[in-house]
Amino acid sequence: MSELDVSDLDRHMGVPIMPGELREPVAVNDIRRWVQAMHYPNPLHYDDAWAAESRFGRIVAPQSFTVATDTSHGCSPAQVGRIPDSHLVFGGDEWWFLDARIESGDKLVCHRMPYDYKVRETSFAGPTCFQRGDTLYINQRGERVALQRSTAIRYKVRTAVEEKKQYDATSESGEPTWTEDALSKLDETKQQFIAQIQKLGHDKRLLESVQAGDELAPNLLGPHSLASFATEWRAYPMTTWGAMRKGPTSVRGEELGYTKDFAGHEGDRNLERVDPERTDGAYYGPSRGHLNPEWARKIGMPRGYGYGASMGAWMLDYVAAWAGEWGFITHADLRYRGPALTGDASFLSGVVTGVREERRRVHVADVEVKMIDQDDKVQATGKIAVQLPLE
Repeated sequence: MSELDVSDLDRHMGVPIMPGELREPVAVNDIRRWVQAMHYPNPLHYDDAWAAESRFGRIVAPQSFTVATDTSHGCSPAQVGRIPDSHLVFGGDEWWFLDARIESGDKLVCHRMPYDYKVRETSFAGPTCFQRGDTLYINQRGERVALQRSTAIRYKVRTAVEEKKQYDATSESGEPTWTEDALSKLDETKQQFIAQIQKLGHDKRLLESVQAGDELAPNLLGPHSLASFATEWRAYPMTTWGAMRKGPTSVRGEELGYTKDFAGHEGDRNLERVDPERTDGAYYGPSRGHLNPEWARKIGMPRGYGYGASMGAWMLDYVAAWAGEWGFITHADLRYRGPALTGDASFLSGVVTGVREERRRVHVADVEVKMIDQDDKVQATGKIAVQLPLE
């Protein structure tokens, strides 16, 4: 374990860091752009006519959109402290959804604090740091929207690339090939998910109609591509030049221990005023590996790979679609087990494990979600509690 120097981390734990705040309030098109990028065809979040007939009477954001109102999608408090010659990928998110939904006109401030960390051995990178940090989302009315506890996986790049070589046999040219017949079957799965949304419509999914063992309609995302990942990235308002009022952080990449190639100036608002492209994670800095296969291989990935925060959104949206507009996710524990790579597809399945009274007059169904690729490799798992109406 001595190969990974985490000696700088202790002094940061429990110490609040710079809050995050976007410059502009949430706009309806921010919500539309989000569900489009997350491949979430729920008309409640993009279609005026459908939303007007809903319980809300207007377009509202899905609960997954919460992460898009931050300036670092929950990452900043989970990556404080210097770990020399390291890189970072997302490991998971735990969510507690609280008092309010997000809609057009809302303005959120994100308060952040590092939580804890631990080091353990992994097959991907040997000694690896699992670091957690909290982000509390509060709207302009002082209502708490959600608390997010993100897990960052920090590891030595050299160990992953030169020693472990988990993806050494795979390259950009190793993307799976999809026949027309296979793609047609993928579309059939997507249609099952869409049919579930349309069938429930504006009706309530009552708690009494749900029991352990019930299966959710399957869903399918992909095959993923650099184009689809780029669309996801641009759905986060923080990626727009000049969009941040506060944050994401005052710490430069090299101070966190990023390798020279990846340190960059991502999120540097002073440089943004002069040369904004150099602060853009799609082109420079720690995020460039997502959209550039050459840079992905430099940090141990075989080719372009998806965003952990988006994987979390896929699972939240998946359960929210089943619950319907009268449902409300109260808690989610989401674990990202493996990357969604270009060329891969992501298959989501879910099953109700039980129903219970979470607290007085709040009854929830517990749902376990699993996301796998076309080779049955686990990409993510989740345990999600969703409040359902009694009548």
